[in-house]
Amino acid sequence: PNADHVPIYVAKEKGFFADEGIDLKIVIPSDPSDAQKLVASGKADIGVSYMPQVVIARSEGLPVKSIGVLVAHPLTTILYLEDSGIKEPKDLEGRKVGYSVPHMMDILFRAFCEKNGVDTAKVDLIHVGFNLTPSLLSGKVDAVIGAYRNYEKNEIELEGKRASFFPLEKYGLPDYYELVFIASDGKIAEKKRLLSSFLRAIDRALRFVREKPEEALDLYFSANPDVRKDLDRKAFHDTLPLYAEVTAQDPARWKEFAEFAMKWGLISREVEPRDLYTIP
Repeated sequence: PNADHVPIYVAKEKGFFADEGIDLKIVIPSDPSDAQKLVASGKADIGVSYMPQVVIARSEGLPVKSIGVLVAHPLTTILYLEDSGIKEPKDLEGRKVGYSVPHMMDILFRAFCEKNGVDTAKVDLIHVGFNLTPSLLSGKVDAVIGAYRNYEKNEIELEGKRASFFPLEKYGLPDYYELVFIASDGKIAEKKRLLSSFLRAIDRALRFVREKPEEALDLYFSANPDVRKDLDRKAFHDTLPLYAEVTAQDPARWKEFAEFAMKWGLISREVEPRDLYTIP
């Protein structure tokens, strides 16, 4: 659990799910990508996933679709320390840049470079896994792609350093949904009313989070007493403007990202936007 998930915990703690006749069990997978597998196999009714992963999964034949939006804008950024001398994309030339997820972040980085006139031949791209913050703080790399603007940036600043970032959607990449709710084709066919009820509860929670952010955060902390509160508090306030206004989806956003994914090689088989999302 982290600040991205506050609306889910609000809906549970405030009884919004109960009002819809839903007894929600929150399952925390060992790996975030497991949510897709749990949903595809029918072991979970609904999962939290990422828009790019939904496009990739569907291209590979996994029977999952997005049913609604949780975080409406990219959290992934190119992050760097303010004292690094990096001010604009061109400053990445001659530098070492770390990335997290292979065949995802390296592709997004190449697209970013082309859109912003950066010569990738002059950038040393290094796979650092999820050691993004340590790699940056230790000087192993000068910047990282895959860091979240609401987490790694604040993590670094809690260590006494200042960090800044290039928001991908402001530098030529699609303004994609970071987090979406997914369900399998089978569940969508069998449990349309249940999924609609779930989304109504989340919509109430999203309104509550905007109207009463501090109470929302306290509900999240109450449900998750072991989280790192100093980091999650900062992350939550940075996430507030990025949560979806409502869970409803924009078909144009799916079309744009599917075309981007095909053009840049994130997927090898074209997918129809209508196969990526549904409105229960």
